[in-house]
Order: sequence, then C-alpha cells, then structure tokens
Amino acid sequence: MHKKAYFWLLVFASWFMGFSARAQDSAGGKPVEMADGLRANGKIYVVIIVVVTILLGLFAYVIRLDRKISRLEKNVK
Repeated sequence: MHKKAYFWLLVFASWFMGFSARAQDSAGGKPVEMADGLRANGKIYVVIIVVVTILLGLFAYVIRLDRKISRLEKNVK
C-alpha cells in the first residue's frame, strides 16, 4: 500500500514541477532585463556567491545537527 502511495506522490510532484518549469519562461520570448543588467555589470557573480554561501551554510548546519542528534541517540541507548 505504501509503495503505491509513494508512486502517486512522485507522479503528482513531477507533474507540478512541470507546471512551475513552464511558469519560469520569459514573458513573450523577451529576454529578462534584470538578469542582462546584472550580467553586463558583473554583479550576477556576487548574487551567485551569496546564494551558494547561504546554501553551504544551511547544509553545514543540517549536517552538524544530524551529528549531534546521532550522538544524543547513542547516549540514550
């Protein structure tokens, strides 16, 4: 029963991701001016560095938290 539920959940999630991917299309085939401006000024790299830094921080926090929880679980047993 659970395998069937996971299968349908995966199917619906894939279906909804398809909708969001189509929603990201530029309006009427026009290029996005903000992205072109950031790319032309070289500021797009600053945006990418900030986003990557935030993601790395989140991953490090989750890994550290997982290790702490694992250590607490060992101590309880």
